[in-house]
Amino acid sequence: MKLISWNVNGLRACVGKGFADIFEQFDADFFCLQETKMQAGQLDLQFLGYQSYWNYADKKGYSGTAIYTRHTPISVAYGIGIDEHDHEGRVITLEMADFYLVCCYTPNSQDGLKRLDYRMKWEDDFRAYLMRLDEKKPVILCGDLNVAHEEIDLKNPKTNHQNAGFTDDERQKMTQLLDSGFTDSFRFKYPEEVQYSWWSYRFQARAKNVGWRIDYFIISDRLQNRLQDAKIHTEVMGSDHCPVEITID
Repeated sequence: MKLISWNVNGLRACVGKGFADIFEQFDADFFCLQETKMQAGQLDLQFLGYQSYWNYADKKGYSGTAIYTRHTPISVAYGIGIDEHDHEGRVITLEMADFYLVCCYTPNSQDGLKRLDYRMKWEDDFRAYLMRLDEKKPVILCGDLNVAHEEIDLKNPKTNHQNAGFTDDERQKMTQLLDSGFTDSFRFKYPEEVQYSWWSYRFQARAKNVGWRIDYFIISDRLQNRLQDAKIHTEVMGSDHCPVEITID
C-alpha cells in the first residue's frame, strides 16, 4: 500500500505545473494534500478510480486539506471536534478497516511567533485527538507539521533557532507526540539521512538545497514492522514543498 502526502501550496497553481501527471505517476492508494487554498466548487479535479474528500477553510484562499483514495472509508471526519481549531480546514480523518489515516496541515507559528501560543494549544489538543484514535486502531498521520524536529532536519539549525518551525517549544511538542506511541517513519528507516521537504522561494534555496524537513508520515509504533519504506521526493517540482511517501504492508 502506497501513501503520498504533499503540501501543494495552492492546488490550482499546482495543477498548472503538472499536478495531474505527477498524481498519476505516483499511482498511490492514498494521496493526501495540504494547503489546497481553495473553496468548494473552485476546481473539479477527479481521477478515475479515486474518491476524494475535502476540508476547506472558512477564510478564502487559505489552508485547506484533501485526500484522494482508491479505498472506500468506513467513515470520514473533518477537523478534530474542537470549534477553536475547526474553521481552517486543517484535518481530515479517514477510518479504514484496520487503521485511521489523518491528513493534517499544522498551524504555522508565524513571523515573530505571533501564533505560537495558539500553536501550543493546537499541539496538545491534536495529540489528544490522535491518542484517542490510537486506542481504537493504529494511526497513520501525514502532512505538513510545520516543525523541523532535530538539527539534522534543517540546513541551518543555529541561525534558525527560535524561528517559527524550529522553536524549542515546537520541537518539544513533536518529541512529546513521538513519546506517546508514535514513530517518525522516515527517521525510523533512515536515522542519519539528510533530506529536506521544503525550501523557501527566496535566495535560490531549493537550487542550493537550503531546506527543512517539515513534511512527515507519523505512524503508530505498532505499525513499525509493517513499514516497508519511507521516501522524500525532492525531484518533484510544482510547489515549495515536495511529496513524501510511505509504503506499508
